[in-house]
Amino acid sequence: MNFAIFSPRLWFFLGFLGCCSMLAFGAYLQFVLELEPCPLCISQRLAIMATGIVFLLAAIHNQAHKAYAIAGAVSALIGASVSARHVWLQHLPPEEVPECSPGLEYVFQNFPLADTIKLMLSGTGECAEVEGAFLGLALPAWTLIAFLLLAAFSLATIWIKKWHESRV
Repeated sequence: MNFAIFSPRLWFFLGFLGCCSMLAFGAYLQFVLELEPCPLCISQRLAIMATGIVFLLAAIHNQAHKAYAIAGAVSALIGASVSARHVWLQHLPPEEVPECSPGLEYVFQNFPLADTIKLMLSGTGECAEVEGAFLGLALPAWTLIAFLLLAAFSLATIWIKKWHESRV
């Protein structure tokens, strides 16, 4: 199938739908399967949301295409770095796993914002727990793959735009 037949606008909208699907799956895990997200999981969801918003704005605005493509890729790569940290924590030997922290609600109420952000981006002991796997990979590894695909997806729109312009 020739994916270049899709316009960049449609391509960005499909990326937005992909981000919505990822967020919906995270909500399913949290509210239906009752898996409580760790600080890194929440940070990854925020990065998915930011990437989805960039994709939606690009689809709606349909201008400054290259800027949106780069912003979407940067947002996805920031999420990929958080996911990579999460995967790294899950592969640490048990004696090197950081201590667990108090719940995020407690941290938000009683700690400075800078400490809370540091906690959300560095992870804690509960982030090292592996709660199931699919095809041999834990959820953070799949999220890392998804972020890398979203970044490539975003940058591919630059090539697609050039392809569309050369055909006109």
